[in-house]
Parts: sequence; structure tokens; C-alpha cells
Amino acid sequence: MITNRFFKKMAFTEHIEYKEEILPNKVIQVRRADVIKKDGVEVGRTYHRNVVVPGQDVSDQPAEVQTIAAALWTPEVIAAYEEQLAANSPRGTNAN
Repeated sequence: MITNRFFKKMAFTEHIEYKEEILPNKVIQVRRADVIKKDGVEVGRTYHRNVVVPGQDVSDQPAEVQTIAAALWTPEVIAAYEEQLAANSPRGTNAN
């Protein structure tokens, strides 16, 4: 008979880490790291990135991104970002 003393039960855990970076034009870059650990030792990590721009709906973003956007994106910042888009848009095309 085989007993459990010969088999070590391994515990896998997952968690998510976020890192935010604010660019000069107040765009927020978000990096999500999905971290996998086995018995407390990291065995895997994958990254996903996205950006959110001034005035964008951030209700689907992590709470910390929502907090940063609420503090950073004043009406003046949003207007400046939209002006920057318009200034960099090719003539005769609609940026929206």
C-alpha cells in the first residue's frame, strides 16, 4: 500500500500585480503581471499591457488606475490631449 508520506502535495497559487506609468501627455500605461507560484516559489509570469487615454472610460480598469485617472485627468488635461490628437491628425481625415 502507498501512503501519503511519499507524496508531497504541491500548492499552486496565482495572483495579479499591476504597474502604472504616466506619460507626459497624461496617458496611463498599465502593465498586468499574472504570477504563478508553486509552494511559494514563482514558477511563471506573463505580462499584458494596455493604455488608457485622458477622457476614456476606466470603469473596467483596476481600482488603482481609476484613482489615478480621477486625480490626473482634469478637464484641462482632457482638452489638451484632444488638441494634441487634432494637431497630429492628418488633414482631411477624422480622428474619431
